[in-house]
Amino acid sequence: MDAFYASVEQRDDPRLAGLPVLVGGRGARGVVAAASYEARRHGPRSAMPMRRALELCPDAIVVAPRMRRYREVSRQVFAIFHDYTPVVEGLSLDEAFLDVTASLQLHGPPESIAVRIKSRIHDELGLTASIGVAANRLVAKIASDLDKPDGLTLVPPERVHEVLDPLPVSRLPGLGRLKGEAVCAAGITTLGQLRRA
Repeated sequence: MDAFYASVEQRDDPRLAGLPVLVGGRGARGVVAAASYEARRHGPRSAMPMRRALELCPDAIVVAPRMRRYREVSRQVFAIFHDYTPVVEGLSLDEAFLDVTASLQLHGPPESIAVRIKSRIHDELGLTASIGVAANRLVAKIASDLDKPDGLTLVPPERVHEVLDPLPVSRLPGLGRLKGEAVCAAGITTLGQLRRA
């Protein structure tokens, strides 16, 4: 899902539509749980201290998290996923892997399934999602982040190296800041260099 918490807040309160929204705590130790794309243009990101986010985007509107609401909307999103495959592996409230291998005969090729899922999320829930379609989880996860918001990126097996190799090594999920700095210090700056190493 795209900026899930912030998008739910903007949808539920039309006065927030098109405005920079930060979801999180305002206190001295407050952290950004989600930043709308309008806020992200100025630099705020999730997990950033709220104080720093407001320095970057002083006009942002801070909204307290409503976890019960986000769980409710998440259940609606996941219900749509389950209409296309029983194999849904949730990673969080707003992210999942769907294995549609056994659903192809009933629902058509993966791209068609992805388009229908995106359309239903938009039409039924008023939200957007970015989807990566690939032969494995790692490539699908990277692909889902390449065209946000509201993106759909297909990476067939024959194009994996073409698409992934030029990307910065920081695109690798799970590669933390310290390990990423160590990898870059070793002269490996792209996924292609990492693959060859």
